[in-house]
Amino acid sequence: MKIIHTIADIRDFVRQARGKSLTVGLVPTMGYLHVGHLELMRRAANICDTVIASVFVNPTQFGPGEDLDRYPRDLERDARLAEGAGVDAIFNPSVEEMYPAGYCTYVDLERITEKLCGLSRPGHFRGVATVVTKLFNIVKPDCAFFGQKDAQQALVIKRMVDDLNLDLEIIVIPTVREADGLAMSSRNIYLDPEQRRAALVLYRGLLKGQEEFRKGERDPAQICRRVTEMIQAEPLAKIDYVEIYSHPDLVTVERIQGPALLALAVKIGSTRLIDNILLGV
Repeated sequence: MKIIHTIADIRDFVRQARGKSLTVGLVPTMGYLHVGHLELMRRAANICDTVIASVFVNPTQFGPGEDLDRYPRDLERDARLAEGAGVDAIFNPSVEEMYPAGYCTYVDLERITEKLCGLSRPGHFRGVATVVTKLFNIVKPDCAFFGQKDAQQALVIKRMVDDLNLDLEIIVIPTVREADGLAMSSRNIYLDPEQRRAALVLYRGLLKGQEEFRKGERDPAQICRRVTEMIQAEPLAKIDYVEIYSHPDLVTVERIQGPALLALAVKIGSTRLIDNILLGV
């Protein structure tokens, strides 16, 4: 497996693969890989001839006071794990490589980014859409792989690909969870043992919402109220949002009549965690 740091060299790597008529899959990550990332890579290796994983902590998707500086980084560890999952090359550019002096072009989506994490983290999806567009233009993959855990991100990227007529397929892989239900996240490393236990309330809350839906409840407000009550019973949990929108367009609904996304963001201590579940699918 190769570790490549420049745009010119990763383009040369892709050019050689294309010269052999190989398909190319891309798994964008910010590194500090976990089992969820590795599942994306394994799926990519099953579908595509050549797999590239990007490892880049993208500064434009972090807001003031967020965890850019302390976001975990360990390229040597990531390379070892990625190679075991079938990755052929890691693209690990510097910030200067991706955003050189004078950089001033960004990708900004409307409506779909104005709720959930987009409302809580202004500018976040502008940064995500920009860096992912750049990665797509640099690598030109046939397929790119994302996780359902970041549901809004996946929907934003799908919408961007459709709206900008980008020539690739977006494949979304179900959320990978710990044995006790906690969604895999690089930020889980921030949790101490007591907080790790408390974080299980996110998944319990989602299961409560799913249970209410299966019992016949179709009022989003009622389902969210019951999920909120469960999470609020955990002293270490501070809710950012618990919301339901139609899926995949993320439109407010007064009654659930089709597929819907139940999504939540909760702070456990200083660590912000997100999770979601699909209803009616």
